[in-house]
Amino acid sequence: MKNTRRLTRCAALIALSLALSWAERLIPLEFLIPLPGVKLGFANIVTLFALVFLDKRSAFAILVCRCLLAGLLFGTGVSLLFSLCGGLAAFGIMALLLRFTPHRLTLYGVSVGGAAAHNAGQMLAAVLVLSPAVLSYLPLMLVFSVPCGLFTAFVALYLFPRLERLPFFAAFARETREKGTP
Repeated sequence: MKNTRRLTRCAALIALSLALSWAERLIPLEFLIPLPGVKLGFANIVTLFALVFLDKRSAFAILVCRCLLAGLLFGTGVSLLFSLCGGLAAFGIMALLLRFTPHRLTLYGVSVGGAAAHNAGQMLAAVLVLSPAVLSYLPLMLVFSVPCGLFTAFVALYLFPRLERLPFFAAFARETREKGTP
């Protein structure tokens, strides 16, 4: 029963992250920020949620499934590579920050760190696909990772308490409190 519940929760979060990923593609952000590749990181809200309310293994599985499915449904092989490199880098940094600085760093810091790591991971993919010259674009991407990471954390901190009122998500919060995780 416990494995079925865990699988169901992960599937629901994968579906939610896919919906957020698709919705983000509909926002014409290039009119506000005329730089290719800058995104708000809506799907990262689900990664933050999974890291805080689930175990790291489930959060990792949700991230990888979302990247693979989004790449197959909405993207290309190159966009899949960019998504995986960025997502895995963001996941690694956010998991480390949550583990080693849970009382010193807020979700804002964790989210900004994840956004910066996501951009760095995507630059690694760009170097592999294009050329090392694209690294000159990294400082600009890192500058934009700050407001995007702050926005993602703001939305996450707004949504998390409200989600706890819903029966499906209330179980996440209850189990997290029982485990004593932040």
